[in-house]
Amino acid sequence: MSKPKKQVFSKIKAVKANARERVGTPPSERVLPDPKQKLAAKPKHKRTLADLLNSSGEDQ
Repeated sequence: MSKPKKQVFSKIKAVKANARERVGTPPSERVLPDPKQKLAAKPKHKRTLADLLNSSGEDQ
């Protein structure tokens, strides 16, 4: 079995760990809704009166 790799000191990791101890962990990121998906959910055109009258409530 090989020896575990020696950890190299990282200034960045030390600074971040120190900040987490003092301030706490940062809040989790908020996911913003994708505007393209929002547009895809809406129909591109409204249904016409003729379409509404011809359909006998099949898709409602």
